[in-house]
Amino acid sequence: MPQVEISIGGRLFEVACQDGEEHFLHSAAALLDGEAAHLAEQIGRLPEARMLLMAGLMLADKTAGLEDRLREADAEVIRLRAQIEAWETRPAPTPERIEVPVVPSSVTYTLAEIAARAESLADELEQ
Repeated sequence: MPQVEISIGGRLFEVACQDGEEHFLHSAAALLDGEAAHLAEQIGRLPEARMLLMAGLMLADKTAGLEDRLREADAEVIRLRAQIEAWETRPAPTPERIEVPVVPSSVTYTLAEIAARAESLADELEQ
């Protein structure tokens, strides 16, 4: 079992951990050291036990807040997945029939006559 030396609040501690867990221990110690430094800035020097207790409580408070947010996010994910499932299982909408009015043949014939006259006038102007 490896022995790891960590620094929290300017004090050195030797802690044992499982093989391969050293980086987790260093990360946790860095979090605790950050809280201890924050306490030292606000309050000043504290006895070791009190400093560790206060830093631990501050981290526990942050963790509780994150756990609350995680529960809310999990509930939202469950709600959204249920909504997606409901949309996916819903039958496809029936196609809507849209009727388009047909242009009367008399209008088409009249437009063709106008186009022919316009072309005829254009030919006369060119000559």
